[in-house]
Amino acid sequence: MPSRPPWLKVVAKISENQEELVSEFKKNNLATVCEKSACPNIWECFARRDTTFLIMGSVCTRACRYCRIITGNPEKPNEFEPERLAKAVAKLDLRDVVITSVTRDDLEDGGASIFAETIRAIRYHSAETKIEVLIPDFGGKPDAIAKVVESGPNVIVHNLETVSRLFPKLRPQADYTRSLAILKQLSGTDISVKTGLMVGFGESRAEIRKAIEDIQVVGVKMITIGQYLQPSKDQLPAKRYYRPEEFMGLAKYCQRLGFSRIISGPLVRSSYRGA
Repeated sequence: MPSRPPWLKVVAKISENQEELVSEFKKNNLATVCEKSACPNIWECFARRDTTFLIMGSVCTRACRYCRIITGNPEKPNEFEPERLAKAVAKLDLRDVVITSVTRDDLEDGGASIFAETIRAIRYHSAETKIEVLIPDFGGKPDAIAKVVESGPNVIVHNLETVSRLFPKLRPQADYTRSLAILKQLSGTDISVKTGLMVGFGESRAEIRKAIEDIQVVGVKMITIGQYLQPSKDQLPAKRYYRPEEFMGLAKYCQRLGFSRIISGPLVRSSYRGA
């Protein structure tokens, strides 16, 4: 595994905003994917009062090879979580929030109804807050996806994550074609849709471009591209670190294909600085 280059070095700096956010999250028993996934941008985002909430527990029913979140049999979702989260958003006066979840294949609709309930609760307590949701595939069920759409978030994100060839290795319980079908369904609505790719798993430049083209064909106009960083020794190591100018090249390729919003860089994540 190559050593991390200087452009991937992050200086940890705890801010007053971070202390306030973390205190409120702990008080309300709320989790963030920022902390659970060891995101390299946590210091910057918390300082800016940006956070991505993780709902439906912290145990995932899937075992993606790049993810640090625990795999196992999750507990029953807490029925009071949507209201607790919404009240915390209102108390902290968060104008932009991102909500994601572990994958819950044990639930009939994959947790889509809980996403919808959370969105409605935030709307009730903080009507002007912009809501972005990062959803799993809900088993590819169109009705489940429609529940989230009907609850009215500002942005819906479903990440493709990697190229077609690597899906079986990196995301053995997911499916490349299924994720594209979800993005196509979402793109047929009035809600803004975004997806994200990670690079550094050993994919070729041609494979990255093909994935970008597949995303464009299904109608998605917003895309993020970032470098995969091994979050702990239990996940796959990165095979390659892309240079900043390579991310610029990928952004220019997206521009040529007509994407309206492109965020591409070494430390970019799908929820980085919202949409």
